[in-house]
Amino acid sequence: MNVLHFSNYFKTDLKINMQKMKIFTESFTFLGQKFTSALLAAGAKVAILDVAPVADDSMTEILQLFVDITDEISLRSAQDQILEQWGQINVLINNAALNPNMDGTDTAIDRLENFPLERWNLEVGVGLTGSFLCGKVFGSWMAENKGGVIVNIASDLSVLAPDQRIYLKPKTSPNQQPVKPVTYSAVKTGLIGLTRYFATYWAEQNIRANALSPGGVFNEQPAELVENISERTPLGRMALPNEFGDALVFLCSDQSSYMTGQNMVIDGGRSIW
Repeated sequence: MNVLHFSNYFKTDLKINMQKMKIFTESFTFLGQKFTSALLAAGAKVAILDVAPVADDSMTEILQLFVDITDEISLRSAQDQILEQWGQINVLINNAALNPNMDGTDTAIDRLENFPLERWNLEVGVGLTGSFLCGKVFGSWMAENKGGVIVNIASDLSVLAPDQRIYLKPKTSPNQQPVKPVTYSAVKTGLIGLTRYFATYWAEQNIRANALSPGGVFNEQPAELVENISERTPLGRMALPNEFGDALVFLCSDQSSYMTGQNMVIDGGRSIW
């Protein structure tokens, strides 16, 4: 899912009045829920675009639209609905991805030598093509209206190759060992290139584009996996789910008004080892 944010900016010493900010988001994953909560807490209005119902019914403030982000016609219909309700579009957050469940259930098919082309097309289609299309549709509207922000949610695997040793299981044959699939790295690395392209292509239209790359987030993973990741992280632990929201609000706000084309990596130092 991706996240589009629509906002009015009121600058006072590089601060933004988030109560006037309308935000449209396109993803409601585990981390997407935390992002949405942070934006709502900052006073933003949030719209979520997804193919599935929102998991948390308590978030009644959000505008939810059922959209296939790989379908340009579906996106343009969503744009019309948002403009009809809010009148403008100011921030787009691309957060869509098919993140594999590293529980070891699909180990054989996850491996590169067995990876199906159909799955490659699906996962790249959602995570990268969907972000391109959202940028094309909503970014173009922002460009025509002379301003806005795009934030692409990437990963520390946008700057690192996956360390497959993290997922090793004892007493498991090599061709059955779990791995982080090839699509995840390809999508997240591709988002950095897309971020830079948006940033330069629309700079004259006052659109800023940046990426946010979280490290591994603790979500009740198996203890062995948590330990393996923690041992490879200078801060010695995985991230807590609420440790990225303020960074996202910063990137959406005028406090980052001189920042564009950058990748903000928040990974406990893992990428420096």
